[in-house]
Amino acid sequence: MASAKNPSTSKVAVAGGEQAPKLTKRKAGMAKKTKTKKIKLVKKVETEPSHLVESAETESQEQIVTARRQRLSEKAAARVEVSPPPGPAEPVTVASMKLTEIDSREYSPDEYKRLLDMYDGTIKSIKEGEIVAGVVLGVTRDDVIVDVGFKSEGIIPISEFMEPINIAVGDKIDVYLEEIEDQNGQLILSKQKADFMRVWDRIQEAHDSGELVSGKVARRIKGGVVVDIMGVDAFLPGSQIALRQVPDFDALIGTSMDLKIIKLNKNRRNIVVSRRVVLEEERESKKANLLKEIAVGQVREGIVKNVTDFGVFIDLNGVDGLLHITDMSWGRIKHPSEMVSLGDRISVKILDFDEKTSRISLGLKQLTPYPWENIEEKYPIGKKVTGKVVSITDYGAFVELEKGVEGLIHISEMSWTQHIKHPSKIMNVGDKIDAVVLSVDKENEKISLGIKQMEPDPWHTIEKKYPAGKIVSGKVRNLTAFGAFVELEEGIDGLIHISDMSWTKRIQHPSELMKKGDKIEVKILRIDHENRRISLGFKQLREDPWPEISKKYSMGAECLGTISRVLDRGVTVDLDGDVEGFVPTAQLGKPDLVNPGDVFSEGEQIPLKVIEFDRASHKIVLSVSAYYKDREDAEYQQYLTKHPTRTVSMGEALGQSGSGEMSTTAEQSPEGQEPPAV
Repeated sequence: MASAKNPSTSKVAVAGGEQAPKLTKRKAGMAKKTKTKKIKLVKKVETEPSHLVESAETESQEQIVTARRQRLSEKAAARVEVSPPPGPAEPVTVASMKLTEIDSREYSPDEYKRLLDMYDGTIKSIKEGEIVAGVVLGVTRDDVIVDVGFKSEGIIPISEFMEPINIAVGDKIDVYLEEIEDQNGQLILSKQKADFMRVWDRIQEAHDSGELVSGKVARRIKGGVVVDIMGVDAFLPGSQIALRQVPDFDALIGTSMDLKIIKLNKNRRNIVVSRRVVLEEERESKKANLLKEIAVGQVREGIVKNVTDFGVFIDLNGVDGLLHITDMSWGRIKHPSEMVSLGDRISVKILDFDEKTSRISLGLKQLTPYPWENIEEKYPIGKKVTGKVVSITDYGAFVELEKGVEGLIHISEMSWTQHIKHPSKIMNVGDKIDAVVLSVDKENEKISLGIKQMEPDPWHTIEKKYPAGKIVSGKVRNLTAFGAFVELEEGIDGLIHISDMSWTKRIQHPSELMKKGDKIEVKILRIDHENRRISLGFKQLREDPWPEISKKYSMGAECLGTISRVLDRGVTVDLDGDVEGFVPTAQLGKPDLVNPGDVFSEGEQIPLKVIEFDRASHKIVLSVSAYYKDREDAEYQQYLTKHPTRTVSMGEALGQSGSGEMSTTAEQSPEGQEPPAV
């Protein structure tokens, strides 16, 4: 019988002397990469017994063979002679095949079968997707080499081992067989998958029953940490680590904690666990027990959980309560952090409890005695006390007399005589000062204090020093629209009202006669004890001239006046430099005059006649029209010529210099017309 080579490497002799073509490289490569393959049987047509074919077919159905065993089986089957059936499409008949890869000898089917059985005894029968036992043959920096009793060893990345430093040659481990042979002929093994498969049933049971599992934080990854539970990796998201956000995940590495499995995916070997669920269940359990026991008036211990501007949240073993800043101290505090810090363990008193909302109000100051008890006996009115300034406002200063008891010194109670604009001018926070108790209000927890009462009140003896009618000197301290304040001595001021500055002139502002800082003489007019005021007079330094003025400027008297001010309703005139009179617009002798400023200016002299005199109000009203009423028309026309109506050109009105000149026109009465009557 002629021999034939392996189909992938040689030609096969066929009937008629022709040779079958070789397999292409692509087909040969595909044959090598095939993981499992059944033996293709050739139908016997000549002298070979049929039981060999049936035996080979039974073997292919019972076990999965490797690529190498497959090639050996194909070589054995190739020895079977095949004769083509009659017809044009007859298949080629294999006359004979020679096994050249194993040996140059030719083996009978029985011999080859015995060789195949001997080879099968040297290797284990393993299947993909199973857990197999292995022995560590070597450990490198990146991999662990494992022998599982197959024709080749497997390599497992060292990152799959939780504690690589403890892996040693000779260690027996269980591994998961992913692939019997990859494209490089290498076993694909996994330690993590083996661990996962070994404990999967326990993990599934814990998930279904809600049982807690213990885990150890192994390392940090994006979004959370990896936890070792039962020897496999599970993901603990950052949001599930605690009831509140954890600032540093690295601090948890190496710590153990109870967890609950919340999500499973066997195909992806994905396990998600939560510690927050465990903590929430514990909190709810503690909360339920606490709410049954809690009562108003109880004193309980808690941990400071959060500090805010308005108070502190205290964890009372599972239930949060609010300790408001007003219930932290009987005294004054600006922020709760002055008394407590995050994590402090303190004792608090239950002030209020709402069963519907589970809100708990706590108190800290209520653990100490109420400092306002018997406050009237401790601080009677008139008692001199010493305290520390703890706060300053625009209206006064708060002084701490003892812990939880404060008194207010109003700005008006700081000095008998000084005009204090702000308390900070005479005291600062932290100063120790002496004061006198003025009043006590226990219900509203208020005490009024005064520091000026530490000295005698100078207003009790002010009349002895400054009797009415006495002429004294002082310094102008301030000017206002209604008068001038004059400082008689340190802290003692008097007021010169604007009506007491001149007998004869109407003063519009005190600055017309004096300025700030001037030293002047004044006369004491009266003293108001109740309002602590001294009225001063400036015009009273000389006698009242109005008795003489009333004789000189009686009704109908004629005189010359110098215009001192031009107003919309008339002009003010000086009479002999001492007396001031007023001429209304209608009495200026100009018919249809609307604005006196169009005709008259300051400094002009005009003839006048007194038409009204009021000595009580020091008022003199004069008239130009009345003056010319009894005079010749020529004199009146001459007056009109001297006081023409001035008009302004358009250019001057628009501010264009040189664009026009001021024109004047003399308003003359028609011939024979008399001046207007008074």
